Amino acid sequence: MKEKTKLINADAFKELKNIKSESIDLILTDVPYNISQYSKKDVYIGDRKLNTKIAKWDEIYFDPRLLVNDFKRILKPDGNIFVFVSYNQIGLWHKYFDCEFDTFQFMVWHKTNPTPCVYKTTFLNSCELIICLWNKGHKWNFISQDKMHNFIETPICTYPERLINPKHPTQKPISILEHIIRIASNENDIILDPFMGVGSTGVACKKLNRKFIGIEINNEYFKAAQKRLI
Repeated sequence: MKEKTKLINADAFKELKNIKSESIDLILTDVPYNISQYSKKDVYIGDRKLNTKIAKWDEIYFDPRLLVNDFKRILKPDGNIFVFVSYNQIGLWHKYFDCEFDTFQFMVWHKTNPTPCVYKTTFLNSCELIICLWNKGHKWNFISQDKMHNFIETPICTYPERLINPKHPTQKPISILEHIIRIASNENDIILDPFMGVGSTGVACKKLNRKFIGIEINNEYFKAAQKRLI
């Protein structure tokens, strides 16, 4: 890969077939969580109705089993995989991926400014999970004992970092992406985000001198990523 950034407007499940075997140093991505199904009623603050659905794409069943073979094939022997997932998905990821890699671990991302709990009948949704996969001999930049916990705290992505148009409902903060990239890759490595959304992983890669391949099927998100990266 000669260019620093390569963006592809396509279906990741199809486009992954075109990526060269053992060519990717780090897969870092944020897949659909399929949590819209749990939004059972409208939420109101005063007379203002909040949209509790994530997006249409979140309502389409996401099957991690379809990624196993291509993720294994394209990853270098010393590569790493980090995937943002939700509580309802982690069992599936473990079922299909744990037997394929030497190590299956997870990180907890604690959001320090989560959405308030309007009705005060449950917990605030302040944590998300990140699964971590690798084989023996994987590259690893251990920073320090106090910064290598599998627990990380940052605010959710807010303005001005968060895009307004288009507004991606699950845009991740650059700081947490940078943290993972520093640990799990080296300069000039090739990072792949097959579900790149508005390109935040690519922004983090540019800041840290990594090469980036991003795939996104949504044309609106893809154009936003182009503006940020090209």
